Amino acid sequence: MKKTLLSLAMLIAAALVLSSTAAAQSETFSDPNVDYTFVLPDAKWRKTVTPSPTNPNVEYVYGDRVFGRFEVRKIKAPQSEMLADVVRDEDQKLQFLMGYAPGKQENFNGKLRGVIYNFEFVKGGRPMVGRFYFLRDGDVVYVLRFEGRKDSLNSIQNQTDSIARTFAIKSKAK
Repeated sequence: MKKTLLSLAMLIAAALVLSSTAAAQSETFSDPNVDYTFVLPDAKWRKTVTPSPTNPNVEYVYGDRVFGRFEVRKIKAPQSEMLADVVRDEDQKLQFLMGYAPGKQENFNGKLRGVIYNFEFVKGGRPMVGRFYFLRDGDVVYVLRFEGRKDSLNSIQNQTDSIARTFAIKSKAK
């Protein structure tokens, strides 16, 4: 009985250590050159492009570019323009990718609302996928563009969803 209780206590302690380690691995992105923030849930995400006053885009990769690439783009789109029209405009640009196959759209709710657009394509003879989150804030649509090998990106979809759910606009000081 004592061994069982000791084993159970050790198991609980190990679980607490692992959960606190996992929580410590998340990182919040914020930069003075952009008006948004988000949380990266895994230390494997590393920044490859830092925003600057002349190039406001940010880019991360998940270990290696082929396993997962993430960038944020900002599109001016008046609130009167339907989000479906913004997605269609982006889709027209994607049609030039080799082996492009459009996927489905899904509604998305996080700190900002929007839609997710999924698609497939081929790069270097390998099946790839794209998962773009179109998040609206007034007259601006932020596009969180995730691309990677089909098996890799699908396996970290919970992370792409988490990043999009935590994407927020910085409060403007008055």
